[in-house]
Amino acid sequence: MSFPASAPALAGIHRALAVFAHPDDVDFGCAGTVAGWVDEGTEVAYLIVTRGDAGGFDDDTPRAEVPRLREEEQHDAAAAVGVRRVEFLDGYVDGALAPTTALRRDITAVIRRFRPDRVLTSSPLRRWEQLAGPSHPDHLAVGEATTCAIYPDARNRFAHPELLAVGLAPWVVREVWYAGGPGPDHVVDVTDRYDRKVAAMRAHRSQTAHLDVETWVRDRLTTVADNAGLPPGRLAEAFTVLRTE
Repeated sequence: MSFPASAPALAGIHRALAVFAHPDDVDFGCAGTVAGWVDEGTEVAYLIVTRGDAGGFDDDTPRAEVPRLREEEQHDAAAAVGVRRVEFLDGYVDGALAPTTALRRDITAVIRRFRPDRVLTSSPLRRWEQLAGPSHPDHLAVGEATTCAIYPDARNRFAHPELLAVGLAPWVVREVWYAGGPGPDHVVDVTDRYDRKVAAMRAHRSQTAHLDVETWVRDRLTTVADNAGLPPGRLAEAFTVLRTE
């Protein structure tokens, strides 16, 4: 199973919401693109479902400190690309996510409150050729829950009536961007935002301190650009873009 061909990206986007499972997910896959949206005047917010308590490579850091540390890192990474609004959900455990009705409701609440034109999230479709990374079960679960929150939950006034009772009126998200899925065909040239991508990645020190971040980013973004036929020396991120109406 794969995605259909991407739709042309909508113009005139005022607000975009990125919904991901862990701190750093949005930056590994999308920081250059997000920086471009901010440059264009789009208000971008992040919704992170967990605080990444199962992540990291440092055995010396007490595990109880990891959620606080990773939350701070995500705020620093967001600032590096110009995103000021970062929200975390409570009650969800890194490594144990599922697209439950409760998670759909909590994502729906944020969509109705922020009222984005565009939602960026992880792919709900597994990449069988790359089980590690994009196909982490938490990524798939958040992609599925977010897709269900976009349709039908956020736009259906009869879904999650407790949200309507607290003034969160239905909202139609017009477009969804999927990161990390099979066959992404909407390519974004992020060459001019390379430095901010690197800065965002470096902010996640607990996850990237063991990497040569500059080389890691350049190699991967070069491969995406080359595969898309961009001129030599360009850097790119790739997505699937679907309309929801």
